[in-house]
Amino acid sequence: MRRAAAVIGTAIFFRVRALRAGQGIPWWISRWEFLPPFFDLQATRVVGILLIVAGLPGLVDSFARFALQGLGTPAPIAPTQNLVVTGLYRYVRNPIYIAVVAVILGQAILFGDWRLMTYGGLMWLAFHAFVLTYEEPVLAQQFGVQYEDFRANVPRWIPRLSPWRTA
Repeated sequence: MRRAAAVIGTAIFFRVRALRAGQGIPWWISRWEFLPPFFDLQATRVVGILLIVAGLPGLVDSFARFALQGLGTPAPIAPTQNLVVTGLYRYVRNPIYIAVVAVILGQAILFGDWRLMTYGGLMWLAFHAFVLTYEEPVLAQQFGVQYEDFRANVPRWIPRLSPWRTA
């Protein structure tokens, strides 16, 4: 896939999937209406803001790496040609999914909405199931030893404290 096509495809996938999951559906559930804060503590809203602010740059960076380094998209119909193991991928194998869930949970905490908290948990479960049943087997088949080395050194969900450096 040429770089321009990868960038366009990734931008479309970002708009259609990531923004819908992390912005559109949460708005549909909550209308971004402030409910009483969790545990009656206004300070919890700061935690929500921090999760959103932490998730967004990671999401954008990871999508950009798919297009520019991987020469493909996160979409299974137009996968990357190169395994992406830079940026946040040096710390955790699934930064896009983590970022989307962080944004959703951040909104749940910001707005004090348990429905969004439930949605965030269900999204993580869906991501986990997809990673186990589709993504990891496909990546192992496509990238072989390179992916096995990555998988052996970089955790799936809980980030490493120090970046993994390829040999």
